[in-house]
Amino acid sequence: MCMDIEMLRRDTPGCANRVHLNNAGAALTSRQTLSAVTSHLELEAAIGGYEAAAAAADKIEHTYDALARLVGAGRDEIAVVENATRAWDMVFYSLSFQPGDRILTAGAEYVSNAVAYLQTARRHGVSVEVVPDDESGQLDVEALRDMMDERVKLISVTHVPTQGGLVNPAADIGKVAAEFGVTYLLDACQSVGQMPIDVAEIGCDLLTSTGRKYLRGPRGTGFLYCSRTMLDRMEPPFLDLHAATWTGPDTYTVREDARRFENWETYYAGKIGLGVAVDTALDLGLDAIEGRVTRLADTLRSRLRELPGVEVHDRGRRQCGLVTFTVEGHDPRRIADQLRADAVNVSVAVADHARWDFVPRGLETAVRASVHYYNTDEELDRLFEVLPRATTGR
Repeated sequence: MCMDIEMLRRDTPGCANRVHLNNAGAALTSRQTLSAVTSHLELEAAIGGYEAAAAAADKIEHTYDALARLVGAGRDEIAVVENATRAWDMVFYSLSFQPGDRILTAGAEYVSNAVAYLQTARRHGVSVEVVPDDESGQLDVEALRDMMDERVKLISVTHVPTQGGLVNPAADIGKVAAEFGVTYLLDACQSVGQMPIDVAEIGCDLLTSTGRKYLRGPRGTGFLYCSRTMLDRMEPPFLDLHAATWTGPDTYTVREDARRFENWETYYAGKIGLGVAVDTALDLGLDAIEGRVTRLADTLRSRLRELPGVEVHDRGRRQCGLVTFTVEGHDPRRIADQLRADAVNVSVAVADHARWDFVPRGLETAVRASVHYYNTDEELDRLFEVLPRATTGR
């Protein structure tokens, strides 16, 4: 599909104010998504929250259909929750572990996931093991296969790490998980919305993501996919009247679909807005989105590598819209602050969030610039115009 970038930018109010290269943090929302959220909030204010939810029932339910279509799942396999971390925690802490069980993960794993693994290791005597990278920097699939045995209970991997443009080989990992009959959890927080995702093709049993990043949805929204084959094996770590039914004085039954991972009180305006944002991504086409995002990111990396003292730190055979770099002799935090003062939004990746990845590479911090389809080559020009000021203070 040929995107009308100028129209998309007109429909994105933030594009008029600054160069937004922090899409891996939170992308700019469209007017349509903004209107969907504010319209529902106005309806709540006008007629009441419960009444507004009842009036908007079709819009709320549509979000499940849109998300199911987005990742190739059934609507009964989708739950909408507060954020990606809540989604990931709900499925991870629903799994049962025994002393001696093994969790296999990747070096480029996200901090919150790593902390959860370590907590589980401390509580249950589980072994947490990092699969080596291959020569490109992605998870080594053959090394993963060599590490498999009957004690491996979970393969849990971040698809696109927060600290760089690497795209881990999710489908190849899924083949190993299927070969050994091991549960496979994929953190797709940074990949959903910037590339096609099909849970059947990937072979994951569980997948989690957020609304605010490449889907361009509202903050405070996230979702999870739980395959039907896993549902009967997983009881959430906590339940409420939405997730379960109180059937007798001392009995309850958990609901049959993935909404067992939700709770009763939810951000209805955000949920509706998330559905609108997903519709936009589907209408544009994920292949087209990935093509444009990848081209812009490749251009950015190429131009950065031409600058003296600049080192680009992205790894992997396949790379995406996240670009990390350092400038010799300059603090990435200060660079990011100065760029922001010049109306260019970037972020900073830190070793505290990537200890199994950054520390072995001798990295403490790096500037992270993350592009989306509404960004332009002219905006990249603006970054390179102000970057010298960010490194000289002038």
